[in-house]
Amino acid sequence: MAFDYGIVTALFCLGLYCVMTNPNLIKIVIGINIIESALVLFLVRLAASPGDRAPIHRGDPGMQPADTFADPILHALTLTQIVINAAVTAIMLGFVIRLYQSYRTVDLNEIRRMKH
Repeated sequence: MAFDYGIVTALFCLGLYCVMTNPNLIKIVIGINIIESALVLFLVRLAASPGDRAPIHRGDPGMQPADTFADPILHALTLTQIVINAAVTAIMLGFVIRLYQSYRTVDLNEIRRMKH
């Protein structure tokens, strides 16, 4: 269980490192996508634990009241987050394209230098 959260933490830190250290705008967008993927994995990990059953009750006579179920709310939030991540990525790449058209570079340091 701690291993899963370790992977999420490692992915989040990798994405944050990518965002904080790269002047290339495309690599910054990739870093933000890695962070978003870590958050999706975190929600998936919170939604279900080993041994959980599907949250559908069909009147199964073998079902015990103590059975645990996967949380469907977190699954729905995960799907929503994936769609939002796609939209955010499209908007970020649109901004990168506009910056490239204006400055002919995707290097953030070059853009800052040209701006002043």
